[in-house]
Amino acid sequence: MRMKTVLTADDAARIMAAAKAEAVAKGWNVSIAVVDEAGILMHLERMDGAGLQSPEVALQKARTSALAKLPTKHVEERVKERPGMLLFPDRLPLQGGLPILHDGECIGGVGVSGVQSHEDEIISAAGIAAISA
Repeated sequence: MRMKTVLTADDAARIMAAAKAEAVAKGWNVSIAVVDEAGILMHLERMDGAGLQSPEVALQKARTSALAKLPTKHVEERVKERPGMLLFPDRLPLQGGLPILHDGECIGGVGVSGVQSHEDEIISAAGIAAISA
């Protein structure tokens, strides 16, 4: 058997705190989701003022990045060339989701929704940086 690193509840909480701090610092009201490697929700928060659909969009971005093991921006670009990829289950090809990588393996994903997609990704990256340091 091989040993592998997994995302813990403490890791998810640290990611959430850092991502939320970044959003607050920038004045962005967003929803943030953290999922494990299988795309299962570990932590979700909708900040005051965030859009009503933003929690579900954030979750789908996080799930997409974890399952694809890629930033959702890359998935978005691939769909332009191969529209059939839209039929994959649990995929939302919109920038704002990032995989959580450790020693070259994907252990989860972070997704954010509520501002411009490239801004959502900034918040996701800030969350991941909290456990990458």
